[in-house]
Amino acid sequence: QVQLAESGGGLVQAGGSLRLSCAAYGLTFGNYLMGWFRQAPGKEREFVALITWSGGGTNYADSVKGRFTVSRDSADNTLYLQMNSLKPEDTAVYYCAVRYYSESEFNYWGQGTQVTVSS
Repeated sequence: QVQLAESGGGLVQAGGSLRLSCAAYGLTFGNYLMGWFRQAPGKEREFVALITWSGGGTNYADSVKGRFTVSRDSADNTLYLQMNSLKPEDTAVYYCAVRYYSESEFNYWGQGTQVTVSS
């Protein structure tokens, strides 16, 4: 059974940085993508970034390109999101998720971690 647990959220001033972590358990070796999504109050959940199992492929939402970096430690199946130059509009609950290549959607989600950026 896949389990994901995010941590690292908090309150930060605009221009500051945070690093989110996501510990993953129960994943089948080598055949999945890992991603970050976020949901702001009153808005739909949106894609932020993803990374392939090998770490060789990444993709970012335009709104975070150049400011956020997604990475992973394959040794212990931990996903990271380094967030720099944070803006108030980055305020949201951030979720990590997993999609197996054999599936069409991200079907496994963590409980989320709150990120609040003050102006």
